[in-house]
Amino acid sequence: MSALWVFGYGSLMWNPGFQPVEIQPASLMGWHRSLCVYSHVHRGTPERPGLVLGLDRGGSCRGLALRVAEGEEDIVLDYLRKRELVTAAYREIRRPIRLNDRSNRIVNSVSYVVDRAH
Repeated sequence: MSALWVFGYGSLMWNPGFQPVEIQPASLMGWHRSLCVYSHVHRGTPERPGLVLGLDRGGSCRGLALRVAEGEEDIVLDYLRKRELVTAAYREIRRPIRLNDRSNRIVNSVSYVVDRAH
């Protein structure tokens, strides 16, 4: 089984909520940061929701690749799903990302992107 990587582009960069065993700068192609999510959980109120950043289709996004410790994949995914999928605003996808280190490796990652149907 290959390593589990998580692509962080917002709060996952400075507060992942788990201890990655490796952190590398990374790029995700086909998705960009956008103020595209109305929220009353993190910003605003139900009557006046605020905008928060999400990953939307198109372009590219630079962030961090966070490698999950072997054997902790299920625990980390459970935690991330409870954190990132609180509302139906996001969906979990698996996409390749490029590590922007000297290796330029391509690794598969879990990312959380905006659900346009929400």
